[in-house]
Amino acid sequence: MAKTVLVVDDDPTQRRLMQAVLEREGFVAVLADGGDMALERLIAGAAADVVLLDLVMPGMSGVATLTEMRARGFNQPVIVLTASGGIDTVVQAMQAGAQDFLVKPAAPERVTVSLRNALKLGDLTAEVDRLKKHATGNTTFNELIGASRAMAHVKKLGERAARSTIPILITGESGVGKELIARALHGCSDRAGKPFVAVNCGALPENLVESILFGHEKGSFTGATDKHLGKFQEANGGCLFLDEVSELPLDMQVKLLRVLQEGEVDAVGAKRPTKIDVRIISATNRDLAQAVADGRFREDLYYRLNVFPIEAPALRDRREDIPALVEHFVRRFNIEEGKGVVAATPESVALLMAHEWPGNVRQLENAVYRAIVLADGPYLQPHDFPAISGLKPPMVEGPASSAVLAPPTEAYIAEMPKEALVRILDDRGHLRTLEEIEKDLIQLAIGIYSGHMSEVARRLGIGRSTLYRKVREQGIEGAGPDDDGEAEAA
Repeated sequence: MAKTVLVVDDDPTQRRLMQAVLEREGFVAVLADGGDMALERLIAGAAADVVLLDLVMPGMSGVATLTEMRARGFNQPVIVLTASGGIDTVVQAMQAGAQDFLVKPAAPERVTVSLRNALKLGDLTAEVDRLKKHATGNTTFNELIGASRAMAHVKKLGERAARSTIPILITGESGVGKELIARALHGCSDRAGKPFVAVNCGALPENLVESILFGHEKGSFTGATDKHLGKFQEANGGCLFLDEVSELPLDMQVKLLRVLQEGEVDAVGAKRPTKIDVRIISATNRDLAQAVADGRFREDLYYRLNVFPIEAPALRDRREDIPALVEHFVRRFNIEEGKGVVAATPESVALLMAHEWPGNVRQLENAVYRAIVLADGPYLQPHDFPAISGLKPPMVEGPASSAVLAPPTEAYIAEMPKEALVRILDDRGHLRTLEEIEKDLIQLAIGIYSGHMSEVARRLGIGRSTLYRKVREQGIEGAGPDDDGEAEAA
C-alpha cells in the first residue's frame, strides 16, 4: 500500500509542487493549508504516515502545530520545511519532535531520501513499541491487525471479557492468531503488566506434564535435583494461557479441574497445596464438544473452560484484512532482515487476497517473510510468491558473479497485447514525437526485463545514469533497483 504524506504549507504553489514530487515517487499526497486544518484532518482519523510541515505559516506556526500534534498523541514522523527560519527555529522544531528538516526549495531527491528515512525510523519505533508491549504484557486489541467485520466482532467481545475474570475459551483453526487474542485480553485487563505465561499443552512430554504445569519439590522423583515452580505459580497474579488444551491427558484434566475449582495447586511431592491467583485463558483448534462425546475430554472441565467462547476467524473469512497484514509483515521483516522493500504491488496483493490460506495468518506471515528475502526491487512482485503464483523469478542460473536475465521468448512477445507494443504512428497516421516513442520504449523494456535497470540500459544502449534521468523526467513507473540493490544516482 502506498504511504500517505500530509503536506502542510500555506503557499498553494509549494503544495502543488510538493504534491507532484510525491505522486511521481509513488506516495499519496494529502494537502493542508495550515496547522489548524492539519490537526483537524488528523483528529478526524485521516491517514498520514509522515508529515511535511512548513515552519513559517500565518495563524498556527509549524512549531506550534508540531507541539499540539505530540500533545494529542500523534506520533507520525515529521519533516519540517523552512525558507527563512533561523537555526534557532530549526533547533526548536527538532526538540519538539521533528525527525528532519529541509530548506526550501528542496530538491526532489532530497525530499524522497528524507521521507524514506523518516518512514524507516517510524517503522522501527513502532516495532520497538510492539516488542515492549509484548514483553511487558501490555498488548491491547489495538495491536491486532484487521478492521474486517469478523475481527471487529472479536475485538468487541474481547474488550468486554477482558474487564472481568471470566474463563475464556478461544477456538479457531491453527495459525489464526489465538495467542495474540489471549495477549490482548490480558493487556486490556486489570492484570496488564503482570505475568503472562503461555503453555502449548500439545508439546508437553507426557511424563513431565504434571511437573511442568504444577511444579515439584526437590527429591520428589528421580532427577528432581531442585525445587521447580510450575507454570501456574509462574503466572501467579497474572494470566496462564493453555494453548491446545484438548491435548492434555485425562489424568491431568482432573488435576486442572481441581486447580480451577479450588484456586490452589498440588506440586509433585509437596506436603500441602499452594494458593494461587491466576486467570485462565485456553485455546484449541479442535471441536471440544465432539472430544467430550468421544470420551477424550472431561465434560465437567469443558463446561468450566467454555464459559465465554471467542471464535477467531480464518483468514479466508476476512480477506479484506490481508493488505493491512501484508503491510505489517513487510515493515517488520524489513527491520529484521535489513531490507528496504516499500510494499507489495497491487497485483501481488490481489494474488494474496485470492488465495485460500489453509495455514491462515501464520502461512501469510511466512510467505511474506520469504518474499522479503527473495525480493530484488522495492516492491514485492507476484514472482516473489512462487508457491502461490506458480511464477519463477525472471533470472536464469549462470555464474555466481554474473547472473544473466532470461531474454523474452517469442511466445511472451506474441501474447503481449498490441497496445503494449511501441507505436510509431498516432491514431491519425502521423508520426509520433521522439519523446513519446522513447517513453513507450523505455516502459516496454522495463516490463520485459522486470525492472532490472542495468539490463534495460544495456539493451537500449544507454548509460544507467541517463536511463534513470529519463525515467524521472518522464514519470515512468515500474523501475526497479540497480543490480547491486541500489538505484543509480543520476
